[in-house]
Amino acid sequence: MTLAGTPPLSGYRVLELGSTVAGPFCGRLFADFGAEVIKIEPADGDPVRSMGRHYQGTSLYAASIFRGKRLISVNLRVEEGREIVRKLAARSDFLVENFRPGALEEWGLGYDSLASLNPGLILVRISGYGQSGPYRERPGYGAICEAVSGLRNLTGDPDRPPSRTASSLTDYITGLYAALGAMFALEVRHKTGKGQVIDAALYEGAFSFMEPHIPAYEKLQAIAMRAGARLPGVAPNNQYPTRDGQYIHITAASDAVFRRVASAIGRPELAKDPLYAAAIDRAGNENALDAIISAWTVQHDCAALEERLHAANVPAARIYTVEDIFNDPHYAARGMLEKVPSDELGSVTMPAVVPRLSVNPGKIRHAGRRIGQDTRDVLREISGLSDDEINALEARGVIACDRRTAGI
Repeated sequence: MTLAGTPPLSGYRVLELGSTVAGPFCGRLFADFGAEVIKIEPADGDPVRSMGRHYQGTSLYAASIFRGKRLISVNLRVEEGREIVRKLAARSDFLVENFRPGALEEWGLGYDSLASLNPGLILVRISGYGQSGPYRERPGYGAICEAVSGLRNLTGDPDRPPSRTASSLTDYITGLYAALGAMFALEVRHKTGKGQVIDAALYEGAFSFMEPHIPAYEKLQAIAMRAGARLPGVAPNNQYPTRDGQYIHITAASDAVFRRVASAIGRPELAKDPLYAAAIDRAGNENALDAIISAWTVQHDCAALEERLHAANVPAARIYTVEDIFNDPHYAARGMLEKVPSDELGSVTMPAVVPRLSVNPGKIRHAGRRIGQDTRDVLREISGLSDDEINALEARGVIACDRRTAGI
């Protein structure tokens, strides 16, 4: 039985072969909740190490997305390297990968091969378009698959080309789905003793967020389009300009909340106006309603608006920057900015573990480490290799070890 305070995935082992964002993020979720995650990367490092900003030569992105993991370097393009993967997979609960579909099979690491060594293994496969279908072999980065999903066509302002968030949104969405699928499979394994394959496609992860627009097209042939900061069909639900050049987002989905909005802006009569009294009527007159609210917000500074709207129990917020987040008392009180120990950075701040469990919370054990920092320890402990065998593998280019770890 799990002890109180022990992270829920303690005792499970995850072998992560994924690269860039979706696979490593999925692995990061396992690590956050206590699993032993062994990440395999090539000697020149995971591509995510070149993404984002760096501090004194250290990747800040890798420091966060590789957090809590043991990092080893193995050359998967040689048979000796793949044999190391087989030995580790035989003693793991999960394997996470996001290679092109068919790559594992070409290397002799397909599910049937691995399951013959470990019938309980759960293989989490993340790819652009899934393991089947006519697009399966297309290269599929998150941004490309977001375009295919339809979600990109909804992002941005209506009078401009489609935009995107300045984050790998689709990779994160699909990484979450992959981890969720792995937990479902784990529950099945508890009952049957057998593992299975999770097929998580980037385009499908993003497509799932198109939920309200699919039946609307099937029944009404309505093609959803970009709406800027609005949420179509719900009014008011938009961002409005303020006197000091900022924006504040105000939302009132229900009639009760709209009555509070109308009162807060000094126009209580709007709540009885047949154009705005009911939600369905407001949705049909959102341009006029937005103009009324904008005419009010632009007369006030953003901070004053927030204070007034919060006092009236209206859902509203300025558009936060990262600087706002670091200065916000709620983020601080909730511990959402966690300072994590790092061998190279001393410490580094990153987002805390989400979601929160009341009895068995997750924990960030350390920041992402150097390439091959744990190669020697993992191969000694799990594969049972001697120092001489490890040295020989390193000499042949099968593995790479961090020289500082070895004390060289």
